[in-house]
Amino acid sequence: MRSMTGYGRGEVDHAGTKISVELNSVNRKQSDIVINLPRDLAALEPRIRQAINEKISRGRMNVMIGLQEGANGASALALDTALARSYHQAMLTLQKELSAPGEITIGTILQAPGVMRSPEQSLHPDEAWPAVQRALTTALVELVKMREREGKHLAKDLIHRLKTLRQETKAIRALYPDVVKKYRATLRERLEKAGLDLPFDDERLLKEVTIFADRSDVSEELTRLESHLAQFAHHLRKNEPVGRTLEFITQEIFRELNTLGAKSNDAGISQRVVACKSELEKIREQILNLE
Repeated sequence: MRSMTGYGRGEVDHAGTKISVELNSVNRKQSDIVINLPRDLAALEPRIRQAINEKISRGRMNVMIGLQEGANGASALALDTALARSYHQAMLTLQKELSAPGEITIGTILQAPGVMRSPEQSLHPDEAWPAVQRALTTALVELVKMREREGKHLAKDLIHRLKTLRQETKAIRALYPDVVKKYRATLRERLEKAGLDLPFDDERLLKEVTIFADRSDVSEELTRLESHLAQFAHHLRKNEPVGRTLEFITQEIFRELNTLGAKSNDAGISQRVVACKSELEKIREQILNLE
């Protein structure tokens, strides 16, 4: 089990340039990858996105890839000699056509766009990809480890809360058989206070108790609730992303609790249902952090 929150960083030296990859992820219902790349490496975005999708299935991922010249950056400057010759020839031709005085110096040519480039500008995407891939892999490993560590803490909390839900459900099942008995006794007491001394086997009394028993029957809801809790526990043990599945199961548990609370007609059961809803709300908040 993994959280959707994490951070990872990888760094690789390539041809005198340090390539760094930083990843940080936060909660998001779907997968959302935002990649910031140097302009000359923009062609690598599809490969980077694919590599991340193979490891991460959910969450907003921010990817920052940076380039930094090494200590020998000055000596690693790239000079486009052919472009420099072209600039020089064009300047000489223009000077001749315009009969313009002045000297064309090396400084003038070096200032022309593209003649002198830093290593960052001279990186070719295909040549840089192996280094970027290594840095990205390192960052992904760190990110996944952090998400797994956080996921373990979340799992422990969910297991504890699930145990509480099971205890409350067990208590509700124990209380349920007495609901009809309490209602029969209460009804009998009201009739006596009203001066109506009906026998226990009176048809009208039996009919009223039967209708109440049918309306307040929560056995099916309890069975489905216990089934959902068992499914929840089963998915907690899976070694794969389960966030969406647990969200769905949590919604189903809420639905059963709502029905159970509406039908119970018993203060003791209602209190247990409220306690279950309170605990389940905390579970739902935690699940929003799961991949």
